[in-house]
Amino acid sequence: MELPRFERLPSHVAIIPDGNRRWAVARGLRKEEGYAHGLRAGLALFDIAQALGIPELTFYGFTNDNTRRPVEQTAAFRRACVEAVERIAGRDVAILVVGNDESPVFPDELKGLRERVVLGPAGRPKTKVNFLVNYDWAWDVGCALAAQVSGKGRKPLMAAIGSAEVSRIDLVVRWGGRRRLSGLLPLQAVYADFHTVDAMWPDFEPRHFLDALAWYQHQDPTLGG
Repeated sequence: MELPRFERLPSHVAIIPDGNRRWAVARGLRKEEGYAHGLRAGLALFDIAQALGIPELTFYGFTNDNTRRPVEQTAAFRRACVEAVERIAGRDVAILVVGNDESPVFPDELKGLRERVVLGPAGRPKTKVNFLVNYDWAWDVGCALAAQVSGKGRKPLMAAIGSAEVSRIDLVVRWGGRRRLSGLLPLQAVYADFHTVDAMWPDFEPRHFLDALAWYQHQDPTLGG
């Protein structure tokens, strides 16, 4: 696939892959069947971002609030998160999994990736990929508050939060037509531009992402200055 040239690309794009359950219901499937169909979309988007030279991606896997859904749905999106990490881990990437790993709903397979970066086979990753797994914004900020209470709070706020290794976000792209952050990395997203795709995540097409990038290059890059 021949990719267009852009005048300005974001350094960090966060992806909210919404619409999996609605996609499944529209096709007569069980809600939990939608999550696995989103894996192809994630890999396709990753390939485009890497080919364009975007250095950092964040995928919103699932939130602590999502775990209140029926058990079969919870099991399905946990499996999808594990498979997504496993599929991308073999490529030329650095992977970081961020979320409350002390909870029993955090996948055991991903616990080793919570505080360390795993390099791809080339040893010098082209892309950093963050997966938010059992993520909760209150947990994230609460890590810094807990450090202060325990006497370990001498670090600046951004160095003490649970997602400290994740950089500032330039662009958030959400599939599924809804226009909200849903708690996505509130401190890193404070100046992010927000682009919505009406299509459901499993219906991902490259043009969705490319259109978002084309839109982004015409946004105001001053960060309030």
